[in-house]
Amino acid sequence: MRTAYRGTVRRDEFGSRINRRHSAVLAYGIPVASILVGSILPLLFIASAVPLVPPMGFMFLLGWRLVRPGIVPVWAGFPLGIWDDLFSGFPFGSAILLWSMTLIAIDALEVRFPWHGFIQDWMTAGLILTVYLLVATLLSGAHGSFPMLLALVPQLLLSVLLFPIISRMIASLDRLRLTRFRKS
Repeated sequence: MRTAYRGTVRRDEFGSRINRRHSAVLAYGIPVASILVGSILPLLFIASAVPLVPPMGFMFLLGWRLVRPGIVPVWAGFPLGIWDDLFSGFPFGSAILLWSMTLIAIDALEVRFPWHGFIQDWMTAGLILTVYLLVATLLSGAHGSFPMLLALVPQLLLSVLLFPIISRMIASLDRLRLTRFRKS
């Protein structure tokens, strides 16, 4: 008795994945490239006396670390922070310090709370973004006066409200990262 599938390609969910594998370039390159491009994005907007544009590179770093915890290692804060320091306008070394400390803090938080959902990730990102923006502003040499903190509120609100969109973008990039290609 002959099978009906002989000589044809299976069209079910599992047949299309046979002889396919992930691309190493996409698997490792997409997270890093999105963070690097995110660090350059604030330069494309109009310059203003009031900080309005969120720290996109930092938000992409947070997003990758919270949405896909194993993708960005803890040591990646150093080289990615160097890249962000080149474009952010903050004193050199501030992003290196803050990004590394953020990744260490998230790693310690994941050890304490291994299961988390979207709301917890959003609250974690909001808290980390608040601390990041305050400390980065103080490291830049600004005085901690009330008008300065008031000027920081729009950037902080936009950063926290934009995080779910960043998370969705990262989920889409993660699907692209895990695309399977024909093995040659």
